[in-house]
Amino acid sequence: MQLLTSLDYSSAEEQLDEAATSREETTCDDSFMAELLAGLSRADRAVPCRFLYDAAGSALFDEICELPEYYPTRTECGILKAHASEIAAAIGKDVRFIELGAGSGGKAEILLDQMPGARSYVCIDISPVPLAGTEAAVRQRYPRLEVSSVCGNYLGELELPKATGLRDVCFFPGSTIGNFERDDARAFLQTWRERLGPGGMMLVGVDLKKDSAILEQAYDDAQGVTARFSMNLLSRANRELGADFDTAHFRHRARYVADPGHIEITLVSTAEQDVRVGGRTFAFSPGEAIHVENSHKYAVAEFADLAGDAGFDVTRVWTDEAKLFSVQLLTAKA
Repeated sequence: MQLLTSLDYSSAEEQLDEAATSREETTCDDSFMAELLAGLSRADRAVPCRFLYDAAGSALFDEICELPEYYPTRTECGILKAHASEIAAAIGKDVRFIELGAGSGGKAEILLDQMPGARSYVCIDISPVPLAGTEAAVRQRYPRLEVSSVCGNYLGELELPKATGLRDVCFFPGSTIGNFERDDARAFLQTWRERLGPGGMMLVGVDLKKDSAILEQAYDDAQGVTARFSMNLLSRANRELGADFDTAHFRHRARYVADPGHIEITLVSTAEQDVRVGGRTFAFSPGEAIHVENSHKYAVAEFADLAGDAGFDVTRVWTDEAKLFSVQLLTAKA
């Protein structure tokens, strides 16, 4: 799962005009319909996980991050707090800190508070609302920093502001790297290796392989919050697209797939049923699933191999005592 909260989301909403927000939502709706129809038309039905994060989904994900079963957020924060000074020393001086995604739930501040060598901060996000909130909050907290933002997709083509004499350090927390299939993760890192140049760095949150029971409980909690988060995808389709998913006849399923090592999240039909959306009808049999998300887990050596293939050396790895999670510093090879 991705951590998509901003530093001051409600403040940012007040700063942006309603027309811009409306335009953004309309674009998202158009994309949602096309992606949903395409995904339901496949033999192995699937919907991209980004559509989990409407306003309701984001609020539910904030709840997930506080659940006792969901260890990634608090464990990563604990690693950063315990090792912030070491991380800052390993990164060094005269750097530009690039955060991928608007706001990391306070994680960036944990590091920036200990990084006198940071001279500049850039946030990249595809959505202008949280981007504005993050930029304003960083400006206020760190008046010494040169702060800028880029509204764009960090997965695709984008142009970074020029930064003469500074070395780039890219911050990618939250185990968001785990949302990529492994080949896509390698390609993503390779793209950023080329973008950062020799000596550039990435600081990446990487969830580690562990007992499958711990993983499955993290993605299927006893209170059912994660189930409501996943099921909200169908409710969103009903609200926004006029679909008629009967959510009482679908269930959330999270299971660990050992090879190659990921949590697979699906919404499983519990009855023979038809679903109508966009003027089309899709038949579901009992047990038929809609794939929503994979969350990949890595052994430390396994991620080092993947990073190496992408043109990075793993400089340092920090973990919690139980070795549930890791924060890894990658340095671009010459």
